[in-house]
Amino acid sequence: MSRPHSSLWGGPADPPCLLEAFAVTAAARPGAVAVRDEDQEVTYHDLTRWIGHIATLLVDHGIRPGDRVAITGSRSAAIVAAMLATVRLGATYVPLDADYPVRRLEHMKTDSGAKLLLFAGPEPEFATGVPSLPIPPAPDRTTATTPDDTAVPRHACQADLPVYIIYTSGSTGLPKGVVLPHRCIDNMAEWQRSHSVRPDLRTAQFTPLNFDVWFQEVLGTLGGGGTLVIMPEPLRRDPIALLDWLAEQRIERLFLPYVALNMLTAVAAAAESLDGLALREVNIGGEQLVCTPTVKDFFRRLSGCRLNIHYGQSESAMVTAHTLTGPPEEWPTLPPIGSPLPGCELIVEPVDEAEPAVGELLVAGLPLSAGYLNQPNLTASRYIPVDLAHPGLNRAFRTGDLVRVEDNVIHYVGRADNEVKIRGIRVNPLEVDACLLAQPGVTEAVCVPLQIAEGSRQLRAAVTVDGEGTAFDADRALADLTALLPRQSVPISITVLPELPRTPSGKADRKAVAQTLADLHLQGHGQHNRQRGKG
Repeated sequence: MSRPHSSLWGGPADPPCLLEAFAVTAAARPGAVAVRDEDQEVTYHDLTRWIGHIATLLVDHGIRPGDRVAITGSRSAAIVAAMLATVRLGATYVPLDADYPVRRLEHMKTDSGAKLLLFAGPEPEFATGVPSLPIPPAPDRTTATTPDDTAVPRHACQADLPVYIIYTSGSTGLPKGVVLPHRCIDNMAEWQRSHSVRPDLRTAQFTPLNFDVWFQEVLGTLGGGGTLVIMPEPLRRDPIALLDWLAEQRIERLFLPYVALNMLTAVAAAAESLDGLALREVNIGGEQLVCTPTVKDFFRRLSGCRLNIHYGQSESAMVTAHTLTGPPEEWPTLPPIGSPLPGCELIVEPVDEAEPAVGELLVAGLPLSAGYLNQPNLTASRYIPVDLAHPGLNRAFRTGDLVRVEDNVIHYVGRADNEVKIRGIRVNPLEVDACLLAQPGVTEAVCVPLQIAEGSRQLRAAVTVDGEGTAFDADRALADLTALLPRQSVPISITVLPELPRTPSGKADRKAVAQTLADLHLQGHGQHNRQRGKG
């Protein structure tokens, strides 16, 4: 990499192996509850025995260090135990979310080269082509008084030894596997344990199996002596029930995507009191956080709870973090994504010499994954050689994200491959989203560029509104945006949609929103549309 760039260094790091951290915690807190799901509570003592039992089963079926074990089923204590048993042997865990389409899961199973499939619950439809076994239940507490994990010695941790392979969307229509080694996951788990307000927080397990944050929830909790509480799946789509569940279960730590926080805080706004909540910290990732008035009011009412912003990708699990401080009413609408974690170096490569503080973000150091599975050309194009001052940092991942550096803090701007310029001036659609979310009645907002005609690029916005939408006034919203934003940042139109299309991870699908708005434009539909003047 020869182009001019700036860099930020998170400082040195020497994290313990995640298996060692768990073993130390389990020995110190054997009777404490490690995992709780809808069917059972499992102590650290019993979880250790369960892991040993599953590890013995894996060895009996030929699993050795370096092999890959696919695991599927509903989120549960059994999945957690099976993952830890797999990693204990030096094998690689391949999570397969049972809610994914069967053909997608079949591709992931085959592409990963899994030698064995473990499943919780009914045997899955795609359990063909490789041996499959049900995850055995936790051993009966009456059968032994000491952990039986000594029969299968723990494989020595190595920095480059893969912990898991996770699949992310690919441009070919098939998901691509990303290989995450110990150096990356050990660093993430240790940082989460030490960064939280307490290492032993009672934590909700909210995230689906096929997302990196699942590991942050699980390993950050079990490495610190906390209790992992598996959230019932129906609550994902029911924020009212989720709010009640958080209070009933005395949840102290919560990891959420922004869309879920938005729904949760909207429900909480109608509650007379939040005194029943035990939340100490909420961690947000996946997309840019917009601090709406509702979000700010939620944390104002929960004065003992802090809000953390996490940034990373499947290719570099946990990269930056930022904790919002001060009175919530003074928080910025678009907060930064923060500063690099220990062991991480960030490189900002400008895309325009006129704006040296804005550029594509590259990640080097401990968070870096090993690359894409079975795709050497793609790996070579996204993981590039670099020459940095810190020993061992000789490659970096091109995130494709545009960021801005201010006072050594990183702010998210957008995607480098989807840069938005209107009449030659860069605009930030996220800024427009934030302004729309401040409008009465708006629950979600997405602003996207549309190529209406050759050489004519326009911003258009889509919103969802609460109830009947009577509080939302599109004409007033456009007038407010005109008063707040540069002219090129004001959308031509605002369209009310019943709901926003979603990606598999739950984010608003901006490409699908743009296609919907383009179709409505071509069809001449304007029932919910308001155009701003051309003058």
